[in-house]
Amino acid sequence: MGEQNVQRDVAPSALREFTNHLMRDVRALELMLHEDMFEAGVRRIGAEQELFMVDERGQPAPIIEEVLERNTDDRIVTELTKFNVEFNMDPLQYGGDCFGQMEQATNELIGEVRNLARESGGEVAMTGILPTANLSDFALDYMTPRPRYYALNDALSRLRGGAGQYQIRGIDELFLKHDSIMLEGCNTSFQTHFQVSPEEFPRFYNIAQVVAAPCLAAATNSPLLFGKRLWRETRIALFQQAVDTRSSNLYLREMSPRVHFGTSWVDESVMEIFKEDISRFRVLLTTELNEDPLRVLEDGGVPQLMALQLHNGTVYRWNRACYGITNGKPHLRIENRVLPSGPTVLDEVANAVFWYGLVAGLAQEYEDVSDHIEFYEARYNFNAAARNGLASQFVWLDGSSRPAHELILDTLIPLAERGLRTSDVDSSDINQYLGVIQKRVETRRTGSQWQLDSLARMEDMGSRAERLGALTRAMVERQKEGEPVHEWPLATLEEGYTPTGMKDTNVEDYMTTDLFTVHEEESIEFVARLMDWQKIRHVLVEDEQHRLVGLVSHRSLLRHMAERAERPEGGVPVGDIMVEDPISVSPDRPTLKAVKLMRKHEIGALPVVRENRLVGIITEQDFIQIAGNLLDETLGIDEGPDQEPAAEASSQAEEASAS
Repeated sequence: MGEQNVQRDVAPSALREFTNHLMRDVRALELMLHEDMFEAGVRRIGAEQELFMVDERGQPAPIIEEVLERNTDDRIVTELTKFNVEFNMDPLQYGGDCFGQMEQATNELIGEVRNLARESGGEVAMTGILPTANLSDFALDYMTPRPRYYALNDALSRLRGGAGQYQIRGIDELFLKHDSIMLEGCNTSFQTHFQVSPEEFPRFYNIAQVVAAPCLAAATNSPLLFGKRLWRETRIALFQQAVDTRSSNLYLREMSPRVHFGTSWVDESVMEIFKEDISRFRVLLTTELNEDPLRVLEDGGVPQLMALQLHNGTVYRWNRACYGITNGKPHLRIENRVLPSGPTVLDEVANAVFWYGLVAGLAQEYEDVSDHIEFYEARYNFNAAARNGLASQFVWLDGSSRPAHELILDTLIPLAERGLRTSDVDSSDINQYLGVIQKRVETRRTGSQWQLDSLARMEDMGSRAERLGALTRAMVERQKEGEPVHEWPLATLEEGYTPTGMKDTNVEDYMTTDLFTVHEEESIEFVARLMDWQKIRHVLVEDEQHRLVGLVSHRSLLRHMAERAERPEGGVPVGDIMVEDPISVSPDRPTLKAVKLMRKHEIGALPVVRENRLVGIITEQDFIQIAGNLLDETLGIDEGPDQEPAAEASSQAEEASAS
């Protein structure tokens, strides 16, 4: 997302004027197409790299301002959040060793960014979604202070009419609300560009739509969000919901989200895409426009079409049509936004080569792919790939339904190879990069699978924050080594950051989110059983809207049992013995402040509340475990046969706490 001098507070008259200018840009583009002004017979490729910046713990590092102060390369630019950065690579002539050049250029620019980040104590991470990101990292305080981002947030919030709702179901489930577009910054990608002539644009664009699914299935690298295992490429669902302005109260009305796959095949011209997006999606941003595109054409020039480009940048098709100018000559590009960032530069370039090869290969074999597959089937394939990755079933051009990994290995890799060879790409590059795709698919070890397998290996070890931190730090180290992800060893807890205390951690790093709760009208006998069955010492009381209303501790329950003379008919309701309106904290409360709060009030647990809703609990037992881990790490202790078993120690701690 490039920087532009956009206007934040826009009067209705200014919006109308911008829309009128947009119409003039469309008319100018139509005239340019009619007069054959576009560059033809030239194939160029390009790429954009988005990155996260992380600190020594693997947590987001909001250091973009410091990085840009030292930066002298104008290809390195801002992104939405202070812990994202982007760079744009110079275009390359398609063919020969272009992909080797792309890999070299990407490595060099990542090296530049890495060096800039290190001067501020940071590192770079290549992943579709950063595993260690917490919801508190997406407060407006972490938005990069640029007019474009503030204006975009204002406009989308105004259209949405309230907080955005997020619902993503995978192995786990995520349900939350967030009051800004900041979660868009949770996604990073490796975007590729392919220049085509206006005449061949419809055919090549439709092919790009068809191959989006298998390319994504082989490249997934975003399985986690806030510690929850969701889609194999959760980035697809998250990005769509982050900028979604649709209402849920419009019954049968069909409305497309601003992030979308498309609604139909392109029949005759790129104008179909631009006109549809202008028709469907309201203007969000405006800027000062000094160009009259029709006058520029009359004078023999080439217009920038800035209104069209600005609006196009606020509609996020997964395959986007782009207008540009190179050496004074206008051109059209297909921008592939499907591929995630990472796991390594080699993996990214291999993903790109697979995409370019499939586009070229299908263009040779099919005059019109829309004659062989329905649009809704291509869209279904894409959504299946995002959800299930290589475990997907695809409807293909021959009418068959095939497992993704079989289709890729048996049909698509050979097809991509043929497309690349007829495009005069160096054989050594074809063999290297498609070899990476083949090995990755054969082993089923995508970036997503590596993350999920690594977490499974660390199950029941450390805290959630420690596991995610170890995963991210291991990822960063393996990225620097550069071996493709299918060769990576799994992450281990020992690769995580070794803290010297709880400094710089928040409650959400350690809180328990798998809660057992009751309502205040339920019986205390049920609470007693709940504590016994689930081996917990505190039960939270909530209402039907998940608002915290009370807390029952093991100690208060024992006290009541000891003092009551007889059991009344129907039992005693929880409301009679609970602590009403207990002291609580927010997820972003510093851990040390939570500890001090518990000590000050001599309490053993703190409910965690966000926006008046119960989201977790943190207890003294959590802190005992944290302290024990820190002590073990400090002393270099490994549990041996002479040590007290962990379960027995935990039981003694509980008894001491209850006394």
